[in-house]
Amino acid sequence: MAITSPTPSTASAPTTTSPETLISRLSQWRLWVYAALAVLLGALVVQAAHKLMTEMSYEQIVAVVRNTPATALLLSVLATAASYFALTFYDRTALAYAGAQLPQRVVAKTAFIAYALSNTIGLGVLTGGAVRMRLYGAAGLEAGLISRAIVFNAFGFGIGIVVVGAAALVWGAGTVQTVFGTPPGVLRGVAVVVLLAAGAFIGFCQRGGVQPVWRGVSLRLPSAPLAAQQLLISALDVVAAAAALWFLLPSGAIAFPAFVGFFALAIALGVISHVPGGLGVFEAVMLLALGQHVPAEQIAGALVLFRVIYFLLPLALAVAMLAGAEWQRGAATPVVKAAASLSPLLLSAFTWVVGVVLLVSGVTPATDDATELLTRYMPLPVVEAAHFLGSIAGLALLFVARGMFLRLDASWWAGLGLALVSLVLCLPKGIAVSEAVLLLVLAGALALSRKQFNRRAALFSQAFTWGWLAAVVAVVAAVTALLFFVYRDVDYVDQVWWQFEFDGYAPRSLRALVAVALLTLMIALGQLLRRPPGVLVKPDHGALDQAARIVRAQPSAGAGLVMMGDKSLMVSDSQRAFIMFGRRGRSWVALYDPVGPASEWTELVWRFVEQARESGGRAAFYQVRPDGLPVYLDAGLRVHKLGECALVDLPGFSLAGKARANLRHGVARAQREGLSFEVLAPEQVAEVFDQLQTISDAWLAEHHTAEKSFSLGAFKRDYVLRQPVAVVRQGERLVAFATLLCTDVKLEASVDLMRQLPDAPRSAMDFLFAQTILHFQAQGYQRFNLGMVPLSGMAQHPLAPNWHRLGRLLFNHGENFYNFQGLRAFKEKFDPVWEPRYLASPGGFAPFFILTDVAALIAGGLRRVITK
Repeated sequence: MAITSPTPSTASAPTTTSPETLISRLSQWRLWVYAALAVLLGALVVQAAHKLMTEMSYEQIVAVVRNTPATALLLSVLATAASYFALTFYDRTALAYAGAQLPQRVVAKTAFIAYALSNTIGLGVLTGGAVRMRLYGAAGLEAGLISRAIVFNAFGFGIGIVVVGAAALVWGAGTVQTVFGTPPGVLRGVAVVVLLAAGAFIGFCQRGGVQPVWRGVSLRLPSAPLAAQQLLISALDVVAAAAALWFLLPSGAIAFPAFVGFFALAIALGVISHVPGGLGVFEAVMLLALGQHVPAEQIAGALVLFRVIYFLLPLALAVAMLAGAEWQRGAATPVVKAAASLSPLLLSAFTWVVGVVLLVSGVTPATDDATELLTRYMPLPVVEAAHFLGSIAGLALLFVARGMFLRLDASWWAGLGLALVSLVLCLPKGIAVSEAVLLLVLAGALALSRKQFNRRAALFSQAFTWGWLAAVVAVVAAVTALLFFVYRDVDYVDQVWWQFEFDGYAPRSLRALVAVALLTLMIALGQLLRRPPGVLVKPDHGALDQAARIVRAQPSAGAGLVMMGDKSLMVSDSQRAFIMFGRRGRSWVALYDPVGPASEWTELVWRFVEQARESGGRAAFYQVRPDGLPVYLDAGLRVHKLGECALVDLPGFSLAGKARANLRHGVARAQREGLSFEVLAPEQVAEVFDQLQTISDAWLAEHHTAEKSFSLGAFKRDYVLRQPVAVVRQGERLVAFATLLCTDVKLEASVDLMRQLPDAPRSAMDFLFAQTILHFQAQGYQRFNLGMVPLSGMAQHPLAPNWHRLGRLLFNHGENFYNFQGLRAFKEKFDPVWEPRYLASPGGFAPFFILTDVAALIAGGLRRVITK
């Protein structure tokens, strides 16, 4: 889709800033804000860690965990269940706001899996959003509606946290002021203002519809009952989650309203930090806030149990649910099948958690009872080896988790093998029953999800992102700090390294941690020294011949554009499929879906996305069909509607009937004007090539335009001579032609270049199209592709996403830029079926940059986008 903009006026102020420049500047400021916030939160975590290490011991924390009453644990589990039950209604409200409705069982299942994942690894809009896109899409919802619901969810959660925190301040200002040093009256005043603002917002929502907010910015408001319902759900969720932690504290240690205020602040800072699950940030805030009311060891023990109950337990249940979905996959609904396909995502998160647990276990001592049993029944070398290998397995699982996210079959084998080996090691390393349960869940889920890991590639064939390596390093650093905290009374002298005793956990942990650190360093250096991706080159004649063979063996006619030779190719290992793509700036844009068997698509899409990321680029797929959307969603991309493609059903096509009266009259007029039609085979085109060249040059001159490329063909000799050409003659003179795209499968046919002489009869193009369609109908083809109309078919629902609203605005009022409505009107004459086309790309502002680069690829540069 070519996107153009008006030529800037010479009278414009010289300080005018382009939108792309403005967005770039805002992005730079955002990075600085995030950096400052990271430093601030890092200092907070360090302060809390110092407090933790100076005021308590590891033995005290373990004692608190073990002595927590069973009643408190049960109440915490019930509060957690209540919180997740409330979270399922988040999605129900958000879908109502988006104008969608689904069965409650589908909404509840999707919401639980999404929140179990996003609560554990953070980035809720991306991780939980991917789950919603997959499951709600399988239930029949359009991607735009799902995106709108996701945004409403995030907004509602933020508002809910603020309102709940303010309400807690009203009752608990006296307790909170001891931490912040602010008079209770001031805190209550601020809280009342926030609550009044929330009430005013609900009142404002009574207006409904789109309301102006500030300087041309408008907001589509939910109804007042819907807004109130969302706030109520947020309150129930936060209060229940806070109760899950509060029940684990000593009875009467702190009043619940004040505790809820601290909890809301800790949750908010944890979300803002973008740290997975707010780990460290949440604990730091709670330690600093509650330190004057609750003993530090009691807080730390409660936080450990809270992490297990509120985060780890739901994640394990979600993994079990997906394993169950995989079990019933044979006779399952589309939603159940979609849930099963999410297994790699959740198993990746769960594998990461299990790896962290094994590393933590490697630097903490076993219980006295376990040590006594090991002394009696287990040889010391076996205990030492089990402890050492268990830590190495934990580190390996952190890297295997990345491969699971990428659906590599090698990661499945490695994960299953490591889980089973670690399960065996649990006994001699310290009779670790809790670890054994987690490993059993992981191994069982992996065994049931084998089919989802269908990418045949080595574990280290894909580069690890810097973010992933940084996360591994952060875990190793945290485990190192934990080791020195646990064994802070040990004298770290040379002899400690060589102490081999049943109760010598400090030297045992040191040896294992050093090995873990060295392996992490080696892997990081290996990634740093990894050979950079090769320079992209255009295909030579041999590569084009191979691509032509692939194109002929598959149904998509548009794939014939590969013969232009202006796009790079990524070919599958089997040599049966390829992706054709162009690159401009940071944008790697694939044209259409992968070309070739659908079984080859997943691996090609992943490879393309990964290679773009390794090169610092952003991957996108332009004009993809609805059938392939799950592949792009699984690869972490988001979808945006571009327009609609006109498809003519050839078996049912006829010039008869009222619907095609205009077309029939045009064909009759053309015949009266002496026009005739013929299709030339590729070997016949050379004889009339010079005449075709004359027509093409005249057409370009008349329209004051230049040749296009990428998603359109250009009049180049090698390209034109490779395909059939439909020609229209008036007497002996050629007056119009169209190059034809078709394959041996005879499912779809299309045209590419369509040109006529300036003095050709007005009916020539209608005649050319109609006769071409009838020709392919006679040849047994099933459909004729008239091409896409950009921005056509955008949703007109009052709750349509902003992307659709902007597209509708351009379609209705953008005739100065592109003949949107005229193009649709021309194709409507053929009474086609309209099928949507999408852009699959990263989220945020990336689609706008990508579409700008697509326009430049088509036109041959941004300057030619404006000048034609």
